[in-house]
Amino acid sequence: MSFSIMRYEGLRGFYRGFGTSLMGTIPARALYMGALEVTKSSVGTATVSLGFSDTTATALANAAAGLSSAMAAQLVWTPIDVVSQRLMVQGYNDSNSSKNVNPNVNFCRYRNGLDAFRKILYADGPKGLYRGFGISILTYAPSNAVWWASYSVAHKLIWSGIGSMGKKDESGSIVMGSGFRPDSKALVAVQGLSAAMASGISALITMPLDTIKTRLQVLDREENGVRKPLNVLQTVRNLVQEGGLTACYRGLGPRWASMALSATTMITTYEFLKRLSTKSQEPLTP
Repeated sequence: MSFSIMRYEGLRGFYRGFGTSLMGTIPARALYMGALEVTKSSVGTATVSLGFSDTTATALANAAAGLSSAMAAQLVWTPIDVVSQRLMVQGYNDSNSSKNVNPNVNFCRYRNGLDAFRKILYADGPKGLYRGFGISILTYAPSNAVWWASYSVAHKLIWSGIGSMGKKDESGSIVMGSGFRPDSKALVAVQGLSAAMASGISALITMPLDTIKTRLQVLDREENGVRKPLNVLQTVRNLVQEGGLTACYRGLGPRWASMALSATTMITTYEFLKRLSTKSQEPLTP
């Protein structure tokens, strides 16, 4: 797939839909982080008061926060997802039109993201922009819940492993035998590794749902000469005919890589801004 895109479209082909995705990032992330912090704080306090251990309380709070933040962000992300994915598959379908790679791919021509937004709205109304909204919630809500829960556990396990080689001082900072104290680089490295591990777990669990979601958003069916959107049952039936569970995991590698890169960038920036906002003069702690 990568060689095919490079051959027919060049490097630009890998960035189809980039402008549209970038435009939706700010409002979607604002909703995501706002819901994340509010839920994490509320659920964290509630779980501790119920007598859960710190590790369990943190995992539950992160899972609930991931769930609520994903649902809030999908209000913005679903239309952005629909438009950007239409732009992505458009280039591949054009370059392979003579081979009739997939006749069910929506064939409408779009000049850019704004043109796609306008044409989808004109053809299908607002529901066209929210195509696959339900399955998106079913995909990203558990995906984020699994990711944040896995991240918090991986984060604690890694620091526990590091801590077992040293000890903590009175402030709670990890101090190694030689007096080593984790600096910002060590924090970023641990956060990045934790994010990559969490992305792998989340991708493995939710990949089938993501495959169904993507097909719902970009594929059509023809009925009496009229192209209509597929529904969930038709999409699942097609996947079963194509190879069952194996077909659901097509693209697992790229999705894992994409999630890991995106999550690492997000979490390191998020944690860095949190440290800046506290304006704490205390030594850095994991």
